[in-house]
Amino acid sequence: LSFFQVYIIQVSVGNHQWTVKHRYSDFHDLHEKLVSEKKIDKNLLPPKKIIGKNSKSLVEKRQKELEIYLQTLLLKFPVTAPKVLSHFLHFHLYVS
Repeated sequence: LSFFQVYIIQVSVGNHQWTVKHRYSDFHDLHEKLVSEKKIDKNLLPPKKIIGKNSKSLVEKRQKELEIYLQTLLLKFPVTAPKVLSHFLHFHLYVS
């Protein structure tokens, strides 16, 4: 049995607000694609921490960092988010 943390992130765009749930590895995969396709700063994503990764305070801190990461990405693409980011944020379900 392996345990992994799922982060529940609030997303808001205009008047729309919803939550997405992703593992850190999903963020990492998204980030790799954005770094190669859109030249996003590779240091933007909070680093993967190994020690104490499941402690409540660390999970809460990382969740906040990941929210800031996504907000930063949305600010970088104010008009049209890259397809990989839109899909990650489930835009197709919430924003028409």
